[in-house]
Amino acid sequence: MVALITGGNRGIGKSIALEFAKASVNVVINYYHHEQEALELAEYIREHYDVEVMTIACDVSKEEEVEMMVNQITDAYGTIDILVNNAGICRDGLLLDKSPREFLRILNVNLVGTFLCSKYVGKIMLEQKRGRIVNISSTNALDTYYPESCDYDASKAGVISLTHNLAQDFAPFVRVNCVCPGWVKTDMNQDLSVEQIQKENRKILLGRFADPEEIAKVVVFLASNKASYVNDSIIRVDGGRCSG
Repeated sequence: MVALITGGNRGIGKSIALEFAKASVNVVINYYHHEQEALELAEYIREHYDVEVMTIACDVSKEEEVEMMVNQITDAYGTIDILVNNAGICRDGLLLDKSPREFLRILNVNLVGTFLCSKYVGKIMLEQKRGRIVNISSTNALDTYYPESCDYDASKAGVISLTHNLAQDFAPFVRVNCVCPGWVKTDMNQDLSVEQIQKENRKILLGRFADPEEIAKVVVFLASNKASYVNDSIIRVDGGRCSG
């Protein structure tokens, strides 16, 4: 079994890579920036788990790079069994100050990247008549809107729509599901003030942000045979957010 995790070198993606390794799945770690983190993660996996691991630099928003990445993986392993579309960026700022260029960059990475990886990996999966795709969206796509993140929110809503269409187009051979995390303890949220964290925690029934591992375990479950009849589902993982 081979799993490709985009944005797999840090945050939720890193935890997903580790959880797959624990499940004896060979791991391909895609990254765009922070090469050293990807290499260190790969080395850690090699030392602690009996699986193969590969690192590949690729901007998922660029079709030619995605095609080359997929070819490189299939040349090495002959297959891709699992795709986790995790790569994503967020650039918060005042809505009225956002430029079209900045807005499009978020959509290109978060949404177009998910489309391109699904397109090229999906071809492999359809040819072999098996595969699992798990897309990472956000509760920002459902009902936790933040105007300063309007581009991020829109991109993640698009990921949900794309999930439904992929599930229909790739049926019955490829299961496609989507995970929508709420607040997670990652670098993306490291600049939040103590006051904002406390405010958001009051809206969560469990009273805290998620650890990345808690999201990763849901992703690995959806990609496993234990979820063999789960398809075209949007799974919310947010600790029980309320309106308080």
